[in-house]
Amino acid sequence: MIFLIRSLRPKQWTKNFFVFAGIVFSLRFFEAALLLRVIYAFSIFCLLSSSIYLINDINDAESDRKHPAKKLRPIASGQLSVGWALGIALVLASLSLLSAFYLDTNFAWVALSYFGLMLLYTFVLRDIVILDVFSIAAGFVLRAVAGVVVIAVELSPWLIICTILLSLFIALGKRRHELVTLSDVAVKHRAILDEYNPQLLDQLISAVAGSTIMAYALYTLWPETIAKFGTHNLVYSVPFVLYGIFRYLYLIYRKDQGGKPEEIVLTDLPLIIDLGFWIAALMVIIYLK
Repeated sequence: MIFLIRSLRPKQWTKNFFVFAGIVFSLRFFEAALLLRVIYAFSIFCLLSSSIYLINDINDAESDRKHPAKKLRPIASGQLSVGWALGIALVLASLSLLSAFYLDTNFAWVALSYFGLMLLYTFVLRDIVILDVFSIAAGFVLRAVAGVVVIAVELSPWLIICTILLSLFIALGKRRHELVTLSDVAVKHRAILDEYNPQLLDQLISAVAGSTIMAYALYTLWPETIAKFGTHNLVYSVPFVLYGIFRYLYLIYRKDQGGKPEEIVLTDLPLIIDLGFWIAALMVIIYLK
């Protein structure tokens, strides 16, 4: 059982918190009925993403055995059989998609699109340079869109822009970590890494890091944003975003920790504190203005 739980990658469920973005920025976070729908949607995405992780690990078992850390994954190491893992993946995917249609039809189509995209990424898109990281970013965008659709609120273009830039930043940081850490054996583990080099990834990371900060800052100052929230004070949350990006860059370039962003969010105390202050600032500025 413990090997199955490890393969479900519960630490990576933190990525699904993007589902909550819609309700936070729609000024309806404290409406219990809507919040329960979003929690339900979050749970569905956790199950759905875990089914994808199982399928991914089955597909990657051979290459994972050449990775210093991934070779210890239950499927790659033989601790969890391929047949058992595939069966669990199919059950989780079916259960989550059926639950999605029960919750809301429009939400279900977004969830199904996410599932299809991640399958396409696992078997095709991850081997196409640039499109590999864009596919990862699109998965985060679909999570955010799902959180909006499930409570039937207006989808802000700023949510799309900020989400795709932030997720590109994280995905590129992960690619750089894989390339630098694995060095000469990087291509044996993941063929697409042969299309990248540290210099290219450094430039892409710099571009999306700056764009993420600028996009969020513009969002806080946009007239429609000010009119929606009835305050100019959202701009005071920008320093927390700045610190978060800078801290993550520090972890990538000085601590070589860009390979597991889901663990960084759970273990890096300065980043956890910063995220806490950012969320608290949003709640105070938006809801207690």
